[in-house]
Amino acid sequence: MNISVNSENMTLKGDSTPYLTYNALNDIPFIRHAFSTRLGGVSQGVCESMNLAFGRGDDRETVLENYKLMCDSAGFEFESLCGSVQIHEAKVQKVTKADRGHGILKERVFSSADALITNDKDVTLVTYYADCTPLFFVDIKTHAIGLAHAGWRGTVSKIAVNTVKAMNEHFGTKAEDLVCAIGPVIGKCCYEIDETCAQQFMALGEIDTTAVLEKLSGGKYLADLALTNKLLLKSAGVKEENIVVSDLCTKCNSELLWSHRATAGNRGTMAAFMKILY
Repeated sequence: MNISVNSENMTLKGDSTPYLTYNALNDIPFIRHAFSTRLGGVSQGVCESMNLAFGRGDDRETVLENYKLMCDSAGFEFESLCGSVQIHEAKVQKVTKADRGHGILKERVFSSADALITNDKDVTLVTYYADCTPLFFVDIKTHAIGLAHAGWRGTVSKIAVNTVKAMNEHFGTKAEDLVCAIGPVIGKCCYEIDETCAQQFMALGEIDTTAVLEKLSGGKYLADLALTNKLLLKSAGVKEENIVVSDLCTKCNSELLWSHRATAGNRGTMAAFMKILY
């Protein structure tokens, strides 16, 4: 498959089933991570070809085959996957080996979990995207990890801050020991919102929201989801030098990445994967 990606901080890997990794996270030896693209799967129709969501009208067995292809390409154990339950809230769920297969190979047990955290090397975290913000959390001291899904609702509900707090509560994580990665996500260049949505950003007291909103005419704004989450992570104590933000906009790169806005909702879904190796 002859494809390339124009990114300074992410690398495209894999052959027939490509995936993205963060250069900064590649330097951490005790984790494995990946972010799928829209390529390299077996789905047909509007979900062609790599779709990892069961709720997009795709055949279940086809989606499972896509998971197997991703796992084979990126080096994850298929049976270890644990999927989130994303309802655009800010709940963080701790998972363990007992949750292997959740939402993928077996029925869901928890009904709300836009973020997953673990310190168990026998489970692989999986969260889902198609313009919303992926957040990766790695504690370099305790070897705990987390993945969070931050749409605009999750962002303004401070799921980034909640995940830092939950990792501290469950694993003793200190914010200054976290390395975090943000994206790929729809960029400010493409993310237009209305006044009602913008007011939710303006209500964030922890950050200077003038930095993340650009007012347009007609009561519209451009919003920077990635920067908002970065500033919220900083407010939670994560060091700026430990936060890396993807330079890939999902809508601008819609030939490689699924974008809800670029496809008017006729799309498949990407996933972030991360596990602890030791």
